Amino acid sequence: MPLTMAPVGETFVIQKITGKDEIRQHLAELGFVVGTSVKVVNSISGNLIIQVKDCRVALNKSMANRIVI
Repeated sequence: MPLTMAPVGETFVIQKITGKDEIRQHLAELGFVVGTSVKVVNSISGNLIIQVKDCRVALNKSMANRIVI
């Protein structure tokens, strides 16, 4: 399921990242790589705050939809 459907407070492992090469590279630079654990900290109208590798990152809904957990 896409990351936008994850409940707040739960930890998941990234299974797949979709999109163009530039977008996947950008997400990888932020720490979103396959096999990494991520936790949804907060969700505000589809936009998410994600904890990945001891860091919190804000993603808009379209970017979060590209991350499959």
